[in-house]
Amino acid sequence: MQMDERKKRILLAIIQDYIATAEPVGSRTIARKYELGVSPATVRNEMADLEELGYIEQPHTSAGRIPSDIGYRYYVDCLMEKHQLTADDQAFVRAGYEAKNQEIGQVIQMTSNLLSQMTNYTSLVLGPQLTGTAIKHVQLVPVDTGKALVIVITQSGIVQNKMLNIPENITYEDLMQISRILNAKLQGHSVEDIKHTLISEIYFELSKHNEIFDMVMDLLGNQSLLKEEERVYLSGTLNILNQPEFRNIEKVKTLLSLLDHEQLLKNMLADAPRDDGVFVKIGGENKVAGIQDCSMITATYHVDGKIVGSIGVLGPTRMDYAKVVSVVDFINNNLSELLTSHFKRK
Repeated sequence: MQMDERKKRILLAIIQDYIATAEPVGSRTIARKYELGVSPATVRNEMADLEELGYIEQPHTSAGRIPSDIGYRYYVDCLMEKHQLTADDQAFVRAGYEAKNQEIGQVIQMTSNLLSQMTNYTSLVLGPQLTGTAIKHVQLVPVDTGKALVIVITQSGIVQNKMLNIPENITYEDLMQISRILNAKLQGHSVEDIKHTLISEIYFELSKHNEIFDMVMDLLGNQSLLKEEERVYLSGTLNILNQPEFRNIEKVKTLLSLLDHEQLLKNMLADAPRDDGVFVKIGGENKVAGIQDCSMITATYHVDGKIVGSIGVLGPTRMDYAKVVSVVDFINNNLSELLTSHFKRK
């Protein structure tokens, strides 16, 4: 049995209707709403064939049909028409990126916000993995008694900061001394250099001052401070609660728990092909237990042609694939252009 043109039109109508309504679709609905030029009986026979082929399935609670993962895959690969973003949508994205002097972290967070706002699903963005980037400046700033803010700026423009608890007898002059030593040793060196060759030298110079030495140990021991922006930025996490498929509290709890595991999210984003274009993974194609009722659309962004990170949108298998693919593609291209321009100025 082959997919002839009539079956394709009926499958397309079923998927479009189910995406719009979240309700199982019957033959009468298809015949009435989509003007296919055939009777409900003919539609019913074609739907039976589509079910036999595995493209649609019948939920236990309804006589109507819904698309299967195989049906969605056929739709994405063969039937889906390109969605054109409106001028207003394009302007909305560009306006989000127009703020001057944004830190890289702010740009990545903005990207995540734009994705979730434009799709109404959950967005995930893996920050740029810029290995080898060098330290430009380190500064410790007194904030209050017993507290100091340490700021690390890289030559790629990434700014990281961390509040530290410090001994109360550490003075402003002590903090300036630490900053001078760190800058003398770290400026122009990559994180890898720091880990492998310079830590012992820093420890040696500061070991004469036990309290200062302990504080620097805290600083260097905080790996997240010196690992660039290689973390996942989430937005729209609670958007999942607006989807009819996730009215089951236990299912929602499982999904929200998974979204709280950063390494798992990194693995999900890293699983996308490392090439140009937008990648769609549907339902059971996701190997992570707990998200197999979801689809994930991802793309990799670039700096001067080099892949440095990934963006993604997570939603139900009933997501509006055509729109989300266009949104992901457009935002991904804008992000790549912005980051490439940013780093060329450095």
